[in-house]
Amino acid sequence: MEKENIAVGLDIGTTKIVAMIGKKNEYGKLEILGVGKSKSLGVARGVVNNITQTIQSIQQAVLEAENNSGYKINDVVVGIAGQHIRSIQHTDYVIRTNPEEVISGRDIQLLIDQVNKLAMLPGEEIIHVLPQEFKIDGQSEIKEPIGMYGGRLEASFHVVVGQASSIRNVGRCIQSSGIELSGLTLEPLASADAVLSQEEKEAGVALIDIGGGTTDLAIFKDGIIRHTAVVPFGGNVITDDIKEGCSIIEKQAELLKVKFGSAWPGENKDNEIVSIPGLRGRDPKEISLKNLSKIIHARVVEIIEQVFTEIKAYGHEDPRKKLIAGIVLTGGGSQLKHIKQLVEYITGMDTRIGYPNEHLAGNSGEEISSPLFATAVGLVMNSIENNSNSAYKIELKEVVAETPRPIVQQPVFEPKAEENSVVVTQEVEKATENDTAEKQIKRSFFDRYVDKIKDFLDNAE
Repeated sequence: MEKENIAVGLDIGTTKIVAMIGKKNEYGKLEILGVGKSKSLGVARGVVNNITQTIQSIQQAVLEAENNSGYKINDVVVGIAGQHIRSIQHTDYVIRTNPEEVISGRDIQLLIDQVNKLAMLPGEEIIHVLPQEFKIDGQSEIKEPIGMYGGRLEASFHVVVGQASSIRNVGRCIQSSGIELSGLTLEPLASADAVLSQEEKEAGVALIDIGGGTTDLAIFKDGIIRHTAVVPFGGNVITDDIKEGCSIIEKQAELLKVKFGSAWPGENKDNEIVSIPGLRGRDPKEISLKNLSKIIHARVVEIIEQVFTEIKAYGHEDPRKKLIAGIVLTGGGSQLKHIKQLVEYITGMDTRIGYPNEHLAGNSGEEISSPLFATAVGLVMNSIENNSNSAYKIELKEVVAETPRPIVQQPVFEPKAEENSVVVTQEVEKATENDTAEKQIKRSFFDRYVDKIKDFLDNAE
């Protein structure tokens, strides 16, 4: 039976793990075939801190997605986040041996390979090398150099760097769950693919993805990624504050935040009170909604101010770098009442809530087009772009009867001197939709990364 082009994204978050199976329909929109969601137990602030629990959560999400869709998952594209992520701007060039020939994908690949050899801090490795603009023989502001003549090819790059051990732990969890890792994508980039329009990326926009453990930022201008950052605070910190401030358990604090929480204290009247049942027959607790909003407000202001510091670091106040489309909020934290108004008040920038329905087929459920699933939708889109055959159709009863995947126990890996760097590379950003030469770069780029991570995992014995 002929394989369909089915793509799978796996969002390993701090509060939830989502496995999403999708394919492109005849109109080029993304059709979601199945979603699996499980509580994330072994992840803190976007980083795996308990391998066994993370494996179990991944298996649970994968099994649920398989049961819902009737497809068996082979491999996944995974989002990477966490406070260890940082980005740098870098400029590099190559002198071409034959300037009489037109510039091809191979020349750009040479330049990207050169950037991948940059010396990083100990324990760090490059996740993405994203070309921004090219210069040919001093002529600047070239977005698409393929097909042009020139001797010196120069480019500015946005290089995303992360902690090698964190990346390997994610790879280990996925392989031990019985599935393959087909690619890594920075989570703010995946979210941006899902919720931003091309017009916004051209005009200049900051995407703020407020997750459970981290808040991710991606800034675009002139259609090019300009800045990325991960702030190590998210919705969980707000829940902790409510728990401490109101002396209640975490489950109650989370429910209070979601049902009655607001980021703007002025909204609540002094006499609005919620009664919380006491533990084991104790008296119920009465909590003022105004106090609740004050607790939430204080923490949200802190998170937004940290993100705004990053936006200023990009140079937002420079007229040429102005973000005309303002801010787009997504992720679970963006569903907090009045957060849009608070962000506008703090930053002075136009703000909207980003839903991942821009690229979804019309029949997608309301739940999937929620900001909660923005990253997962972006990862599926990323997987489709890589022409993945990540899942195949099976009889539904076969899936239901199936026992959970075994946990593969692997010995601890001691790296050899020459194996201390697995270079994780990512596809060159799309400049022209149908440029076959560029698509070849993406494939070779992508294949090389997958081979390296597989070699690493296979040799970890």
